[in-house]
Amino acid sequence: MKKEYDFSKGKRGAVVHAPKGKTRITIRIDDDILNWFRGEVEAAGGGNYQTLINQALREYLNQQQQPLEELLRRVVREELHSAA
Repeated sequence: MKKEYDFSKGKRGAVVHAPKGKTRITIRIDDDILNWFRGEVEAAGGGNYQTLINQALREYLNQQQQPLEELLRRVVREELHSAA
């Protein structure tokens, strides 16, 4: 071990950079939820539980978005009802 080290060219931040389109974050997830995702990955024979969580969140978001036609019909109905 050296007595002194030269950190003049050192850089702050993560050692491993996230791929384009991904952001590294820290979140708190309940133990039972995390264990469920890890168990699902293990039961599938391997993979990445983080990818599985990302897929579950994306699926949830896709289910929440109403098609434009459905949204417009609802708004028109509400406006007609309030005008009557």
